[in-house]
Amino acid sequence: MMQGEIMERLKVRLDYGKIGLEVELPKNRVVGPLSIKPARPLPNPAVVISKILEKPIGTKPLLELAKGRKNACILICDITRPVPNSVILPPILATLEKAGIARKDITILIATGLHRPNEGPELVELVGKEIARNYRVENHHGKEIQEHDYLGVTPMGVPVYLDSRYVRADLKITTGLIEPHLMAGFSGGRKLICPGIAGIETVKIWHGPKFLEHPLADCGIVEGNPVHEENTRIALMAGCDFIVNVCVDGDRQITWAGAGDMIQAWEEGVRFVRQVVSAQVAEPVDVVLTSCAGYPLDTTWYQAVKGLTGALPILKQGGTIILVASLTEGLGSPEFQQVLRENPDIKAFKKRILETDYFVMDQWQMVEFAKVLEKGKIKVYSQGLSAETLRKCHVIPIDSVEQAVLASLDEYGPDSRVAVIPKGPYVLPCLG
Repeated sequence: MMQGEIMERLKVRLDYGKIGLEVELPKNRVVGPLSIKPARPLPNPAVVISKILEKPIGTKPLLELAKGRKNACILICDITRPVPNSVILPPILATLEKAGIARKDITILIATGLHRPNEGPELVELVGKEIARNYRVENHHGKEIQEHDYLGVTPMGVPVYLDSRYVRADLKITTGLIEPHLMAGFSGGRKLICPGIAGIETVKIWHGPKFLEHPLADCGIVEGNPVHEENTRIALMAGCDFIVNVCVDGDRQITWAGAGDMIQAWEEGVRFVRQVVSAQVAEPVDVVLTSCAGYPLDTTWYQAVKGLTGALPILKQGGTIILVASLTEGLGSPEFQQVLRENPDIKAFKKRILETDYFVMDQWQMVEFAKVLEKGKIKVYSQGLSAETLRKCHVIPIDSVEQAVLASLDEYGPDSRVAVIPKGPYVLPCLG
């Protein structure tokens, strides 16, 4: 692009932290913006949730299932997922108490997987003041193996350790959000159990190279995806009496809600969300400008990798991804930081995990990141990490998104285009 060239500008607002980031781009070079298709928000989601508890998919109404049960455990996502728990939980809790389960016998268990616990103001943000004050809300601790029950080994060789509070509960309920997921195809459903309440000995194998290096272990893929198939198998070993899952739009309003059988209700939600989030591009592009969907997903570099992997289906080999992510909480867990420190060479890292018994928790996100680097280079805009730290993450730090886009378009020539994905991994870009 010639310096001083007059061009029509397109203003785009990218999800970034809690406030967003507005950028101006050369309109004639932009593909998109690629976005979630319009889906009408539910006019009264609380009423809808109550109704689906009474008329679920593939199982009896929750009230009927709950009668005669001594206690109940309800799994919810942690703070990294924008699940509207304050809407979902009250009708469930009211139904359980109506069925005769005492409030003291209900445990709301935060399915942290191997993430940090959610406590204090964060816990209140997660479930709302009333529930935080009046119900027992506890965190799963994936590294504390003594807090798990051992259920055996799967045919694929995964030892199954799951949180004892859920495994031993008389009534098992999971909630969650269905959205594209970089490894398991889509989130929600079975994922609240594995990895949500799985122990580290389970996750280290299920998230190992044997599963993640499979070509079908990818975003939006369910059939033949070994990651999805295995965590479904593990969830069935634990049992699940009832799920309540939702889908949300770009403003995080509920657009679909389903309840009932863990597999049937989830599959109906996947059918809905797939047609809403899929965004077709005629041909691969040289440059993709994307985000990690803003808060709470873009607070760490560990989570921000999801914004990168989501762009791969439409990126040309040798292309560039430009990512915006607030990274207000830094790199991620101490273990993930250890993986970064110990593996300055990504190719050597891939060789190491495939040929040795090297294991550090959270290394699986480096496996996913390596897939991105194998396809192109990465430029990152963030006010949360220093340029020096970003370079150690194998990316190119940038001070201006606009300048980075123009420089990348210049690099690839006058016919190059930039695809823009303001909401990052919430959109499923594809060729077609």
